[in-house]
Amino acid sequence: MKIRSYTKGLLLIGATVAIMSACSENKCASEEGMKDALKGSYLIGTALNTPQILGEDSLSLQVVTKHFNTVVAENCMKSEVIQPEEGKFDFTLSDKFVEFGEKNNMFVTGHTLVWHSQTPAWFFVDSLGNDVSRDVMIERLRTHISTVVGRYKGRVKGWDVVNETIMEDGTFRDSKLVQIIGEDFVKLAFQFAHDADPEAELYYNDYSMSIPAKRDGVIRMVKSLQEAGVRIDGIGMQAHSSITTPDMNEFEKSIVEFASLGVKVMITELDISVLPFPDLNVGADVAKSYEFKPELNPYPTELPDSISVQLNNRYVEFFKLFNKHQDKIGRVTVWGVNDSQTWRNYWPVAGRTDYPLLFDRNNKAKGAVQAIINLRKEL
Repeated sequence: MKIRSYTKGLLLIGATVAIMSACSENKCASEEGMKDALKGSYLIGTALNTPQILGEDSLSLQVVTKHFNTVVAENCMKSEVIQPEEGKFDFTLSDKFVEFGEKNNMFVTGHTLVWHSQTPAWFFVDSLGNDVSRDVMIERLRTHISTVVGRYKGRVKGWDVVNETIMEDGTFRDSKLVQIIGEDFVKLAFQFAHDADPEAELYYNDYSMSIPAKRDGVIRMVKSLQEAGVRIDGIGMQAHSSITTPDMNEFEKSIVEFASLGVKVMITELDISVLPFPDLNVGADVAKSYEFKPELNPYPTELPDSISVQLNNRYVEFFKLFNKHQDKIGRVTVWGVNDSQTWRNYWPVAGRTDYPLLFDRNNKAKGAVQAIINLRKEL
């Protein structure tokens, strides 16, 4: 992945510093939420964690209801949570998540039906621990998707059907799903989801989508689905980013080329790390981990103003791009409400302190929030 210079972004320092001052102690010049400023362009959303879904984190929920009009489940809809044992479904958290979205008139997105990670071990093996047959695997896939999607038919409006199956070189990930079923597990998953709720939107979701080879691989896969008559409504471009990556020109190319397929483009899982990465090629692979070193955790107690400016400018740069292509983008979702809950605090190095979201650990808006609202003139 290319490393971009952030020099261009620093041209916005003066404006961002002014915004930071105006928004001190969360008292911004505007009491308007981002969802109001972006009305008529694209949906703006966030991921909810367990305390928020249970109503225990009331301060975060105030941020959610003010600023966002769509929500996605961070973890509670993943198969290890919903079906930890074969045939034993637990919808306790997912029911509350959907109810929260409905109560607040939000577009509810389900995440995720099929993923090689956070899938319980039983899903792929028999009672002796051997891989199941292709037929058994397909039936387990059908049962899981049909049960979950069917439960929320007409309520969950969009589903991340398949998550992260294309590698950076454009080939399919050598997951158990591919080993047992083959690459057509993707086609089957989309078919099962459509059968369970013909009205729900169906998406493919993945990270590092600005890498040209990966972009091409996703395009090939989507075209193959379309040629087979399988419905796919959108592509989710995970935007786990940093101040220097991804290359914005390549990110923009992916938006344009994905949209040319006739599908919606969603910006998903947006966060912007300010910390050094031990490996810039790690993407967002949850299986990767690195040893903690003090030099990889340079801001353990607070973020210097100079880095805050760079972070805010980077968010502005992204949202300028989203506004430019608002005719192609259906939704932008930030991966978490505030910095205290971000997965960046423990990935890919556990025990770090990161600051990648739009609201700080006290749920106070960063300067980027008011800047995003002020960008309405571009809409």
